[in-house]
Amino acid sequence: MATKTAIKNTSASASKRLDVKKTYKIYIDGKFPRTESGRFYALKDAAGNVIANVCRGSRKDLRDAVVSNRKAQNDWSKRSAYNKAQILYRIAETLEGRKAQFIDTMMKEGYKESNAKAEVEAAIDLLVYYAGWSDKYIQVFSTVNPVESSHFNFSYPEPTGIVNVICPQNQALLGIVSHAAPVIIGGNTCTLVVAEKHPLTAVEFAEVIHASDLPGGVINIITGYRKEFIAHASSHMDVNAIICSDVDQEQRKTIQINAALNVKRVVDYSKEETASPYRIMSCQEIKTTWHPIGI
Repeated sequence: MATKTAIKNTSASASKRLDVKKTYKIYIDGKFPRTESGRFYALKDAAGNVIANVCRGSRKDLRDAVVSNRKAQNDWSKRSAYNKAQILYRIAETLEGRKAQFIDTMMKEGYKESNAKAEVEAAIDLLVYYAGWSDKYIQVFSTVNPVESSHFNFSYPEPTGIVNVICPQNQALLGIVSHAAPVIIGGNTCTLVVAEKHPLTAVEFAEVIHASDLPGGVINIITGYRKEFIAHASSHMDVNAIICSDVDQEQRKTIQINAALNVKRVVDYSKEETASPYRIMSCQEIKTTWHPIGI
C-alpha cells in the first residue's frame, strides 16, 4: 500500500516538474566553452515560453576568439585551394545530413517550415558555390600589368587576416553561411557575433563545423546582445577587417570611427549579392610583385 502511494505521489510530482532547459554554449578555438562572464539570457518563443538558455558573451570572449583566429590564420592561409574547398564541401555534406534538425530548430525560433527549409537548402547550396570558387577567384582577379621598364609586374589577391563579423538579425543560418564562407575560402579567419534572435541555429552550425575538418580557430561563434559587441568588435587592434550587415546609422558610425584606429577595412555585405566572388575579394589585399627581365 505504501509503495502504491509513493508511486502515485511521484507521478503527481512529475506532472508539475519544470523542464531542464538546455544552455547553448559559445564556440571558440574548436571548443564549446561557457562564457567567462557566467551570464546567459532566456530565449523565448512567440508565446513567451522559454525554450533554451543562451550564453551572453562578453568582451573577454571576443578577445579570446581573436587570439585563436590569429593562431589559426597562418596555417589556414597556406592551405591549398583544393583543401579549403574540400573542407567547405564537407560542411555542406554534414549540413545536408542534418537538414531536418536545422529546420526543426529554426521553427522553434519562429520560422515557418517552408521558409526554414528554403533557407537551409540555400545555405547548403551557397557552401558548395564558394567551395567551387576556391581555386578560381585568384585566377579571375589576378593580373599581369603592363609596364614600360624591363620587368614583369603581377598583382594577385592575398588574405586580409582576421575578420570580425556582425551577422544580420533576420537570417538564422543563411546570415552565417553567406558571411563566413567567402571570408574563410579566401584564407582569412573570423569571429561571428550571431543574431540574438536565432542563437540555437548558430550553435548547431558550430557543431557542424566542429564535426568537419575545419581547424579550430578558423571560425568562432559568439552569442549575446549585438549592441554590447559593436564597439569591442570594431576597436580590437589585432583585427584587420570588420563585416557588418543590418546595422543602424549610429552603429555604422561607431564601427567606422573605431575601425580608423588601426585602419581596419569596413565591409557591408548587405550591399552585395549573397553568391558572388566579390564577397571573397572584399576581404583580400592586392599584392604586386615585380620581376626583372633579361638579367
